[in-house]
Amino acid sequence: MLAALTAYVLGFVGGLRHALEPDHLAAVSTLVAGQKSTRTTVRYAAAWGAGHAVMLIAVGGTLALFRTELPKFASDMFELVVAMALVALGIRGFFQVGQISALSAKVAHRHAGDDDYAHVHGARQLESGRDRLPFAIGLIHGLAGSGAAAALVAARTPSAAFALTFIAVFAVGAAAGMSALAGLLGWPLARAMRSTRALPVLVGLSASVSLGIGLWWAWTNIAHLVA
Repeated sequence: MLAALTAYVLGFVGGLRHALEPDHLAAVSTLVAGQKSTRTTVRYAAAWGAGHAVMLIAVGGTLALFRTELPKFASDMFELVVAMALVALGIRGFFQVGQISALSAKVAHRHAGDDDYAHVHGARQLESGRDRLPFAIGLIHGLAGSGAAAALVAARTPSAAFALTFIAVFAVGAAAGMSALAGLLGWPLARAMRSTRALPVLVGLSASVSLGIGLWWAWTNIAHLVA
């Protein structure tokens, strides 16, 4: 009993750490950059965590039930999909910078000197149509990386039930870690975004990080696939 409880605690802590991996931070920071409220930031992070958990439990659960491992080729392909998702988020972020700049100029012309008005409308532009995207990105992330590795480890345990619960605890830990981080950073980021000048800068920086990590990861995985 004590050994199982220790394993679950370690699984939850491992999930917390898993949430802080560079590709996860890059994806979620690109999604939440420029949001006008902590609530929205946490909601997007939680949606990412939910998608990540659903896919991790589905993939890990299947591996556990069939007592098998994910083929290396499939693992590399999943990681390549994640890399391309990061590239797509980065490109999308640069398009948003242009949209924000154009909208800010338009709003500033109509409401000269009303910086808060321009910021609110710019943030609303960023929020439009975004509620389902973090969940989808979380689903993609659930396929690859150390999350999939944890699923493979769990699949080797003697009990399929223990493997499934361990994977679930790990997934909940990852979702909790990302949501907690978003909650801690959401308020200071929202304060920083009061200036219309800071909004496109933050979105541009997060897009650059996402694009850079995505391109590097894609190149690495393509090299593995063709080797």
